[in-house]
Amino acid sequence: MADMTKIVLDEAELPTHWYNVVADLPVPPPPPLHPGTHEPIGPEALAPLFPMGLIEQEVSAARYIEIPEAVREVYKLWRPAPLYRARNLERHLDTPAKIYFKYEGVSPAGSHKPNTAVPQAYYNAAEGVQRLTTETGAGQWGSALAFATAQFGLGCEVWQVAASFTQKPYRASMMRVWGAEVHSSPSELTAAGRAILAEHPDSPGSLGIAISEAVEAAMADEDTKYALGSVLNHVLLHQTVIGEEALLQLAQTGDTPDLIVGCTGGGSNFAGLFFPFLREKFAGRMDPHILAVEPSACPSLTKGEYRYDFGDVAGMTPLMKMHTLGHDFVPDPIHAGGLRYHGMSPLLSHMYELGLFEAEAIDQTHCFEAAITFARTQGIVPAPEPTHAIAAAIREAEACKDTGEEKVILTALCGHGHFDMAAYDAYLSGQLVDHDYSREAVADAMRRVPVIEEA
Repeated sequence: MADMTKIVLDEAELPTHWYNVVADLPVPPPPPLHPGTHEPIGPEALAPLFPMGLIEQEVSAARYIEIPEAVREVYKLWRPAPLYRARNLERHLDTPAKIYFKYEGVSPAGSHKPNTAVPQAYYNAAEGVQRLTTETGAGQWGSALAFATAQFGLGCEVWQVAASFTQKPYRASMMRVWGAEVHSSPSELTAAGRAILAEHPDSPGSLGIAISEAVEAAMADEDTKYALGSVLNHVLLHQTVIGEEALLQLAQTGDTPDLIVGCTGGGSNFAGLFFPFLREKFAGRMDPHILAVEPSACPSLTKGEYRYDFGDVAGMTPLMKMHTLGHDFVPDPIHAGGLRYHGMSPLLSHMYELGLFEAEAIDQTHCFEAAITFARTQGIVPAPEPTHAIAAAIREAEACKDTGEEKVILTALCGHGHFDMAAYDAYLSGQLVDHDYSREAVADAMRRVPVIEEA
């Protein structure tokens, strides 16, 4: 096989279908519940928020779902995305390991988020929706949705978590360039936002608060729907273009991964990378170890409880069984803004309980140390979110020096850090501090989580 550093695919090799891992799980995931009755809900309960095309994907058990041609045409603006072998990093670490990273920073918005923003905009436009509302943490999802709605002629309104809105003003500028309205959350524009501000005038915000605001705005207008950038099944489904492409690219090298590592907040980037490889593992064609890495300040998998909880602060969303830190969780203002959601994807939470992957939490100073090493060797400045996966990948590669193992490590560099230089300045000036979310804080939050009697 060719010994390549950059592995590319032809446009003709762009995936034609998304892969739905639900079809291959030994046990189906628990259903969402009505927030009032606590009974399982059907597709009709989601209709006020989402178009039927996405609802059908959310509840589907089909193994493959065809990607509409109109979506593939927009994907072709940047996909297939490149896979790189990090040779400079390998030499710097003096490791026998091979490190590959799938680079999603080539998208117009600079991250993996357009992989789902584009189909969400498409399905909404196809059903006559005029406007989408959403929340955003780091600004990557808001940027992606603003880009996608511009492609299909939809309006877009974004509530950006206040801490991120302040830290990353140019993310909001980018959204406005694509035609979106952007608000700092909590805001005075919604009842949910006003309630938070009345109690906490200086609230840094949270994704849970911003979701409440976006959902409230969507439900107040019959021509408006809501869009979510992670967590839900259809979002994870759309991201599988990452892993499907990576499978084809690694086949060109003759390598198969021994370790797949990804950062996790809501879980879409991680799922998009490893779901297709898990399919191959189920079929006995490879046997990678799979690792999710999350911030110590927002450790939903490693410290959160697996139980039903709301997806938002105000309790407007269905109850979902997931690893949660409590729906009223307000994170410390760490710089990995996209990894500060209180709950992990219900599908990933279910798979974690089944033992299909492992998880760990890493402090942000260790992540930025790894990011600097990566940037100085590979040239790409990573977004704060994938630095968690980079830190774990570097640690595993360094361990191979002692064992001599030529381990193949695959990770997803889910975005660049060009809008995150304040975070790098804080690290380089010694001002970045670590935050650890304690088990005592989790236990306190669980007192405010609904108690659901399960059969």
